[in-house]
Amino acid sequence: MPEINRSSFALGAAEDPRGDLVWGTIPGLVAWAGERFGDDEAIVDGDVRLSFAELASAVDEVATGMLAMGVEAGDRVAIWAPNCVEWILGALGAVRAGAVIVTLNTRYKGGEASFILRASGARWLLTVRGFLGADYPALLVGEDIGSLEQIVVLKGDAEGDAPSGTTVSTLATVVAAAEGVDRSLTATRAEAIDTDAVCDLVFTSGTTGNPKGAMTTHGQTLRTFATWASIVGLRRGDRYLVVNPFFHTFGYKAGLLASLMAGATVVPEPVFDVDAVLDRIEAEAITMLPGPPTLYQSILAHPRRASVNLSSLRLGVTGAAVVPVELVVAMRDELGFETVLTAYGLTESTGVVTMCRSDDSPETISTTSGRAIPSIEVCVVDPEGRELDRGLPGEIVVRGYTVMPGYFEDAAETAKAIDAEGWLHTGDVGTMDEAGNVIITDRLKDMYVTGGFNAYPAEIESMLRRCPGVAQVAVVGLADERMGEVGCAVIVRERGDGDDVTFAESVIAYARGAMANYKVPRTVEIVDVLPTNASGKVLKRELRDRFGS
Repeated sequence: MPEINRSSFALGAAEDPRGDLVWGTIPGLVAWAGERFGDDEAIVDGDVRLSFAELASAVDEVATGMLAMGVEAGDRVAIWAPNCVEWILGALGAVRAGAVIVTLNTRYKGGEASFILRASGARWLLTVRGFLGADYPALLVGEDIGSLEQIVVLKGDAEGDAPSGTTVSTLATVVAAAEGVDRSLTATRAEAIDTDAVCDLVFTSGTTGNPKGAMTTHGQTLRTFATWASIVGLRRGDRYLVVNPFFHTFGYKAGLLASLMAGATVVPEPVFDVDAVLDRIEAEAITMLPGPPTLYQSILAHPRRASVNLSSLRLGVTGAAVVPVELVVAMRDELGFETVLTAYGLTESTGVVTMCRSDDSPETISTTSGRAIPSIEVCVVDPEGRELDRGLPGEIVVRGYTVMPGYFEDAAETAKAIDAEGWLHTGDVGTMDEAGNVIITDRLKDMYVTGGFNAYPAEIESMLRRCPGVAQVAVVGLADERMGEVGCAVIVRERGDGDDVTFAESVIAYARGAMANYKVPRTVEIVDVLPTNASGKVLKRELRDRFGS
């Protein structure tokens, strides 16, 4: 690959965030924040209010209990729960105990979750009962859960159905196990963690349809989100409503970890409900509210908006879908945001690749995903890996400290994603303008984004092929004003009785029982044959053009 003019997309030295990072590891960050911000409010979750000092102490207590109950350095501890203070204590406690956390989407069904438990080799699962009517331990009954031994119910009762061969306890049990244990053992375990050690596995699907665990280290996580927090302008005293789920890189790292760095208060929100969010903004004087465009559009359109005090709002960060320029203007003029930014990232690059800047125009923020963050390289290349001239579409590639070490125990898929020169091939198609701003135009891997969630057609197709009556299926994302994109399943039926409308309804019903609801196709179209090219590959662009209207 030719030499690249880095000045086109890298910030100058004056814009680097904090210089040398003093934290080293995530446990180091938690301890530092406890000392630095002391009695400042760190977490607000209902009646629970923890200062930074109290949070650091509680995390240490959970970590000590985990050590006492057998968590070893390097163990994988999965967490399947909504945004809440217990998620924070469980995850940060596990990391302080030297474990690697494995995040699970709260919308997963039992089969989806069990695959990740097996693939990660998780020994522990931190979870809940009763979230949105789901009993997560019960969903695993009858599934192959691999090495799972211990289930800790963070919220709810330990009593209930659970997979055989596991021990079920509660977070209170873990805390009780810490009693009488020398805390220096926990400190020693935390101090032994290297900055280059893996801190989490976030599973992401691809064209194979099988989720792969992207590894991220302590050092690259901290450096990336120190940069992110600096560019966004997050500061001490900000009150951050974290609607983005903690199981996603953004919610956990751009939400929780960035707030620990800046001294901002985290207010976790388990489910996006417009009325609840409006009430929370007013009651807690929220200043920071990131989310997909649908979040802001829902607030702007809500009949109660004018009667709610939203004057505290200061920072908004959006992306993950098309952002109309009118929305950026309305966020500033009608909702009162001082700063509105868009960004682009992917799990394999620690969640961040490019960001707009606070002085960018509404048009730049709306039509681009901004420029590369400091000290990483971003380039647009042709199929042979040659850099393309500005304005020409090609695959976006990224190289630098944000790129993952690889997929967990999957050297073959790692080699496909990261080439011999260290470039991560994102699978996203885009262009770069003369200022270095990236414009995403398509996706090589056919992934689409619905309501802020990545949906992978190959994975959804694999599940739908098991539905009775489905002979062939292709899933595409279609533009949707509210959700950004929604799924459309184009199906060739097996021979059978019944009309197409009833059959389509049965497919939707099957999907709702088999997969997370954001993966469930919005519509089902029945065709006699799927369009293919000479090599037999389905021409999905034709399907998008045909059914997009």
